[in-house]
Amino acid sequence: MAGGHWKGLFLSLFDYKTEKYIVANNKKVGILYRLVQLSIIGYIIGWVFLTKKGYQETDEAIQSSVITKLKGVSVTNTSESGLLVWGPEDYVIPPQGEAVLFIVTNFIETPNQKLGYCAESPKVLNSHCRGNEDCEQGEMVVSGHGVMSGRCLRKDQNSTGTCEIYGWCPIERSSKPQGPLLTNTENFTIYIKNFIRFPKFAFTKSNVLDTTDNSYLKKCRYDEDLYPYCPIFRLGDITSRAGYNFQDMASLGSSIGILIEWNCDLDKGYSNCHPRYHFTRLDISSSNKSITSGFNFRHARYYKDAAGESHRTLFKVYGVRFNIMVHGKAGKFSIIPTAINIGSGLALMGAGAFLCDMVLLYLMKKSTFYRERKFETSRNNKATCQDGSEEDKNDGSEQQNLSPQL
Repeated sequence: MAGGHWKGLFLSLFDYKTEKYIVANNKKVGILYRLVQLSIIGYIIGWVFLTKKGYQETDEAIQSSVITKLKGVSVTNTSESGLLVWGPEDYVIPPQGEAVLFIVTNFIETPNQKLGYCAESPKVLNSHCRGNEDCEQGEMVVSGHGVMSGRCLRKDQNSTGTCEIYGWCPIERSSKPQGPLLTNTENFTIYIKNFIRFPKFAFTKSNVLDTTDNSYLKKCRYDEDLYPYCPIFRLGDITSRAGYNFQDMASLGSSIGILIEWNCDLDKGYSNCHPRYHFTRLDISSSNKSITSGFNFRHARYYKDAAGESHRTLFKVYGVRFNIMVHGKAGKFSIIPTAINIGSGLALMGAGAFLCDMVLLYLMKKSTFYRERKFETSRNNKATCQDGSEEDKNDGSEQQNLSPQL
């Protein structure tokens, strides 16, 4: 008996099962079925293929090179250094032009520093002392400007003084800038040359217009509609596109992000791959200023006097830091994603039949009648065919799932 059971189970693997269709004359369910089908077709055509271009193979591994160059001249006149002319070699850091660069708009100067002994700044918390025992010789002052000499410098015995240090003296001036010294920086121009490549499609392009006119770059300024391939931007226009006034940021500095976006549909040809520029401020999280906003750092210029003694002029510079970021995606027709998305869409079409089955089986008033027609039970017996032969039916009872054709 057991052998016959396993034999029958094995042989049933080679049976062919076919679907039985039932036509349900219910207009409401029929309309629902067609609406579901139309929704799925609209999703496949409108969203998958037209909006998301599901028929394309994409490449997001963009390779990029950015070269920058600044132009503009400014003049400052301070009591420390007098009249100075600032060119790109002075206010651009680093001067060779990279994807991240800093442009000086303001500075605090501490001139003629030389190595020696002087009092630490009282604004440094660990510099305060009442006696020499508070200034351990050779110990570094935390957040200070040098090494303690072991002496406490006080005006009188009842006052709190500061430790004497060995370092660059006089120490750095700690005043706050009142206004930008390089006043016309917003009229400077930045030339951003960007080369991109999508390796999957061996596609390369630049954001500079292909032209033989040598004067084009001398007279053009970027305009999204008129000159989309002019890579020269006025600094004031960049900050205004980011939603801020350049002069408001020039005193304490800022950080601006320049995003170059390449979304290229290669099916439309080389001329339809255009750069898109987006500008945003990075050093604050909202329009309100905070203690973390602004950007500054220090650098020094070293020289020797007539006696050969080393001196330096310390600059605490404020300015705008530009971060140039490049992102992109290229797409081109391919039969593989097209076939996958079409197959996925056809599979979704079965959702309409499933939904309508649930409505007919469980939500309609005559659901019992439909359930009896959809599921049939057959029992084991022998049926006599017209030619007189006998045919064995399947053992046991079997439930067949029947899909309606509405």
